[in-house]
Parts: sequence; structure tokens; C-alpha cells
Amino acid sequence: MPFPFILPTTSGISFTDYFSSSTHPSLPNCATTARGVVRDVLKRYKRIPPAAQASNLSTVLAALQDYLPYLFALDAGLSGTSCAGEEIDLVLVKELEVEWRSTLGATLPGREPSRIKLKSLESELFFTLSTLAYVYSLQGRAQLHTLYNATLPSPEQRKTAISTAMNHFLEANAVHTYLMNRSHQWNNQPAAADISSPVLGALAELSMAEATIISVLKDDPYPAVVVEDRNKQSRDWMFKGVEIPKVRAHLFARLCLAASEHAAKAQGMLGRAKVDESFLRYVDDLRRTAKAKACRFVGCDAELGGKTGEGIAWLRGAKKELGFAAMGADEEKKSSGLSKLKKEWKEKREDKKVEKGEGWGADAGKFEEGRIIDMLLKKWEKMNDTLGVQLIPPSEQLIATMPSGRDIHTPKMYIIPALEEHSIIRMRAPPDPGEAFEGEEDDSGDEERDQSAPVGAFPGTKGEYSAGTSYY
Repeated sequence: MPFPFILPTTSGISFTDYFSSSTHPSLPNCATTARGVVRDVLKRYKRIPPAAQASNLSTVLAALQDYLPYLFALDAGLSGTSCAGEEIDLVLVKELEVEWRSTLGATLPGREPSRIKLKSLESELFFTLSTLAYVYSLQGRAQLHTLYNATLPSPEQRKTAISTAMNHFLEANAVHTYLMNRSHQWNNQPAAADISSPVLGALAELSMAEATIISVLKDDPYPAVVVEDRNKQSRDWMFKGVEIPKVRAHLFARLCLAASEHAAKAQGMLGRAKVDESFLRYVDDLRRTAKAKACRFVGCDAELGGKTGEGIAWLRGAKKELGFAAMGADEEKKSSGLSKLKKEWKEKREDKKVEKGEGWGADAGKFEEGRIIDMLLKKWEKMNDTLGVQLIPPSEQLIATMPSGRDIHTPKMYIIPALEEHSIIRMRAPPDPGEAFEGEEDDSGDEERDQSAPVGAFPGTKGEYSAGTSYY
């Protein structure tokens, strides 16, 4: 369950105020128009109800992909490199100033993230590419949402959704990795935490962790079994869990451990970064969930081999990795029902989020994995108590013997988009002053200005409530 990123919004600018070109005088105009479309698309996306935003991601992606070639052309002109086989002579009239709204930076609870003033074309490029990577992640998230709907997909639909989501996360990883490598050239870290080197490195590790753990989801049968187990009429506790071949179980465990290692690296990079608490919790939950999945797969392998006691120990270790109390049946009866009630309430709240398609997955699938482990523990403990009693070893000793993680994906390289030859030729002509388009939507700072309006005031009527103004 990937993190629900929020796409940033930005202020309107005209590149003609900051750049001029003797070889391609229309380039600043064309870049301004493409950026104006991106700005409007991001503002409209923000106003769409969260449940309907997924269907609008393709529009945002298309606008970003149309804008980036112009942005890289400006970057090539400043750095003295060729673009589409041509040299672009670009002169900096004055330093570029732009504002982007930080969506990963730390902010007060209940307050919208603030806009941050940035200088240089590099900051504009980094925020635009970061937004592109967020869109890829959200597209992968939208594909995975189909697996948790009330209507279970067919095996072919499930395979297609997982494969498509995996590709989206690998694309996001390529963008984040490119930005992380490029950020090493900076002398000073930017004011926005979203495009700082530690956060970019953490995002690259996080996207690879998500792509790795998704590769296991395709062949993991237990999420569907949990849905059946929730049926109150079910009386099949005496049946064993779904069988997984021994080799595959160990392979799945190593893949989950690799995902956990990537998440742990991301968590380490974010140690001193001033980012949102919900994002930090998600990274920690993903690390725990991936480690718990690995314990569960090794436990399934042990149980299928007749070592039920060892399998129970692995499941109890998985619960500890998730942060849930691991206890036997007798201890569970004696324990207070408050913690159990709280856990059930969180699970139901997550179910409602999945049903509405709004804000789901912020726990990285921790509660879903907890349900699988609880289901298997209940069955295996009853089987061990009634059919064949085996000693249950300490889970800490078993977890210490876990194998190393194994990566399955080869990271992709981000290919810098270049303008087509006919576009470069067209920009040799003088610009038409009326062609520049900076966007039609209101400035992204309007929301902040409206926050200072009196309580109950209609938006845009702040002036009518000022001192000395006649109300009648």
C-alpha cells in the first residue's frame, strides 16, 4: 500500500522576464506556455475530490511530460550543452524566482503546507521532476487499489494491475535516483525539504522498496484468504493455510527482507530531515510490514514441513515486528480488551478508507498483514493444541537466523526528454508577445491569504469586514 503523496502547486511566472536567447528567441515564451498548463492542471487536480483524483493523473502526467523538454532546453542553454543537436545561446537577465508549495515538509497539524520561495532554474527543475515521480507513484497506487476493492479481480486482472504498478514505481525510482545524483552538485541544500539530498535519497529507496514488495504480492494468496476468513459463517479453522512451495516461500522471504532493507535505508536518510510526521510513520510501517511478511513466509515453510511449533514462533515474531503484542491464547484471554478494541477500530477505519478510495494505505499495509498473521496464528495454535503438541521456541532466536535480502529489480535510468527537431527549428523565429500563457487559475497563494479572513466570512469578501467599512 504505497504512500498517498500530495501533488504540489506553484505560482505563475514568465520565463521571458528572466531569460533571453539570440539563437532561439521563442524558447522562453514556449516554456512559459507549457509551464502555465502544468500550473493550471495542478491547481485543478487539487480541487478534485480525493476519491476522483486517480482518474485525472493521466492529464497531470501529460502536462508534465510536455513541459519538461522545454525546461531541460533552458537548462542546456545555461549549462552550454547541446539540445537536440543544436547549441542554445541563453542569457540570464535576472535570477529566476519561483514559489512551490512544500508537501513533504513538516507543518503544524491542520494547516496547509506553506509556499516556499526558491531561486534558480535548478529548483524549478527539481520540483517539476519530483512532481512527475509523485504522479508515477500515485498511478501505481491507483492500480493496487483495485486489489482491495469489494469486488475481487480475476487472476489475470490481478496480474496486470500488479505488473503495471511495479513499472510505475520503477519509473518513480528512476526519477528520484536522477535527482539524488544531481543534487550532489549543490553547494548548499535548498530551503525546501522536498528537494533536499536526504529526502530525494529516501524517496529513491522507498520507491524501490515498494516495487520489490509488490513483486511478492502477485503470488501471495493470503490477502484473499483473509477476506474469506472475515466471513462469520466460516467454520474451516481446521483446514491448513494455502500451500506455498518451499522454494517460493524462501524466495518471497528474501524479497521482503530486501524491501525492508530499502525502507530502513530511507528511514536512516530521513533521520534529521524536517519532513511530515505521517511520511516518517509510513516509512517505519513499511519497514516493519516487509520484515513481518518475511517472517510469515518462513513460518509458512516451517508449518508445511510439519514444524507447527516453529511456525507459530515465526508468526509471533512477525507480530512483534509489526509492533503488536504477541501472546498465546491463554494470555490473550487474560489481557485487557482495550488494546484489542483499539486495533479492531483502526482496522475498520482503514477498511472504510479503502472503500471510499480516500487516504487509504497510509499504514503501508501493516494492519492488513496483522490480520493475516492473526488468522494463521489462530489456526495453527488450535492445530498444535489438539492434533500434535510441539514446543514453541523463542521467536528472537529464529529471527536472528533470517537469510539476507535479495533484490529482484535492476534500477532504470531516467532518460532526459529532448525537444523534437521541428520544435527547435520553430523557436528560431521571433516570439509573439501574445502567445505566452502563464495560466488561468488563481495564484497558489490565495488559499493562504483567505486563511486570515474573519471566521464565517465568505471567501473573497475579507475587505468588506475591515474597520470603517459600512456593512449596510
